[in-house]
Amino acid sequence: MAKTKIQHTIISFGIYDKWDQSDKELPKVIEFTLNVSAKTDIEFGFIINIKKGKGKKITYCIYHPNIPDDNGEVMPPFTGDVYIKDNNWHFYLGDTLWEPLENKIGDWRMTIECDEKIIADKTFFINEPNKILDAKFWKRAGY
Repeated sequence: MAKTKIQHTIISFGIYDKWDQSDKELPKVIEFTLNVSAKTDIEFGFIINIKKGKGKKITYCIYHPNIPDDNGEVMPPFTGDVYIKDNNWHFYLGDTLWEPLENKIGDWRMTIECDEKIIADKTFFINEPNKILDAKFWKRAGY
């Protein structure tokens, strides 16, 4: 008999309210965006819904722009495995920024794999504060 193929949909992405991993509730989206202004403790990422996948393992990865550790060595991407808890499951993959913010500027790619296939992939651009606001102003002004 053929295996049931999982169904997956990204429900929301962007900037979220503060998330507590110990809380059962997922964070609430504040703004749908892929452009994030670099601010301490800003929460960004996405929520995926997976159906028909109970018991399967997903692997998540957050690729960041070569952030150095305390010894000056570039940290590896943040990775982990999670097992799908039920057949209509929501999962939040996200991160926050910390000081110094200067080395957090750039692309942050977040992926989720299941059965060795990428099922979710979003890249967030972390930019210097106010850069996007300035760009939006000039675009609205017609320049």
